[in-house]
Amino acid sequence: MKKTNVFIKIVTLIPILLFVFACNPIENDSNSTMLLIVESLMGTDQEGNDSNFIQSDVLSEDSATGQDTIFADIATAALKANFLDPEPLLGTSQYNSIIVTRYIVSYFRSDGKNREGIDVPYSFEGYLNEQIEANQTVNISFVIVREVAKAEPPLVDLSLGRSDGVLEVTAKVEFYGHDLTNREVNATAYISIFFANYGG
Repeated sequence: MKKTNVFIKIVTLIPILLFVFACNPIENDSNSTMLLIVESLMGTDQEGNDSNFIQSDVLSEDSATGQDTIFADIATAALKANFLDPEPLLGTSQYNSIIVTRYIVSYFRSDGKNREGIDVPYSFEGYLNEQIEANQTVNISFVIVREVAKAEPPLVDLSLGRSDGVLEVTAKVEFYGHDLTNREVNATAYISIFFANYGG
């Protein structure tokens, strides 16, 4: 009789343990067994060197035509697919891969002036389709400042001379995706951007 009771308890406990290990409270109530991690977020300085900040020129010269123009700024994120449990109870499989599908960029300032289109550029959403295998890291390049942002306030004020100096903002980048069982994952990273008319 005692053996039967022990067996019943074990059978009852297994689904509970599976549920506990499947839940991922770190990832905003995701049920995925995987974590999406931003290992680094890099931009470029004015010399084009890789940097952990971005110096964004609001007005550039087109090397082909010699005319003033505007270019988008590109950032590169190193994204890794990690197991929530370093030694997963059910082992690993192809379903542990993550597909990153989209990202959202928003901007804010340390002085609290955060009106979009007045104090900071408008936030925007972009789309991706990048698969990351379990325990692997993939570098993803994406637009972090759009061309249109440099044609609108507050950045256009810098290029037209209506605003002097450098505008410093922090870009918040949120990455979204899902594992191959369609359970959602996400991760967030930040990088400083210094906007100015560096050539002018």
